[in-house]
Amino acid sequence: MTPHTRVYLAGFDVFRRDAVAHGHYLKSLCAEQGLEGLYPFDNEVPADLAGLAAARLICAQNIAMIRRCDAVLANLNVFRGQEPDSGTAFEVGLAVALGKPVWAYFEPDHSLRQQVAHDPQGYDAQGFAVEDFNLPRNLMLAASWAGYSATVEQAVGDLRRHLASAP
Repeated sequence: MTPHTRVYLAGFDVFRRDAVAHGHYLKSLCAEQGLEGLYPFDNEVPADLAGLAAARLICAQNIAMIRRCDAVLANLNVFRGQEPDSGTAFEVGLAVALGKPVWAYFEPDHSLRQQVAHDPQGYDAQGFAVEDFNLPRNLMLAASWAGYSATVEQAVGDLRRHLASAP
C-alpha cells in the first residue's frame, strides 16, 4: 500500500437524493483509513452537455478514474430488483480486467439460492436456474473480488488491511 492509495468508490450511491453528501461521507471513511477515495461526482460534466454525449463523457471519466485507482470499493447491494447495479458490475469487471483488487460490501450475505425464490429443481419463476455455488452474489462477482463486508464502514477498513497485506 502506497501513501496515496487511491480507491474508486463504485456503486449506485450516485443515484441517491443526497449523492454528493454521501460521496463526501464515503471519501471521509477512506481518509480515516489513509486512503484517497475517488467518487464519480468528483468529475465535472459541462452544463450544456446532455443525452448520449453526457453519458459518454461520464463513462469515459469513470473509466479513467478506475484506471488511476489502486483498488475498487464496490457497493453490491441489490438495486432496482434482486441484483447489484449493472453499472457497478461493469466497473467491477473493468477493475478485475485491469488487475486491480475489488472489495465489495452488501447485505445480506445469504447464498443466491436463499435470496431468490425457486422451485424444487432450482428454477425461478421465469424458468431460469438459480445458481447453487453457496455464494452471496453471481459467481462472476464472487469469484473475482478480494473479499466483502456487510457495510461500507467495515469494508473500508477491511480493504485497507487487505491492501496492506498484499505483496
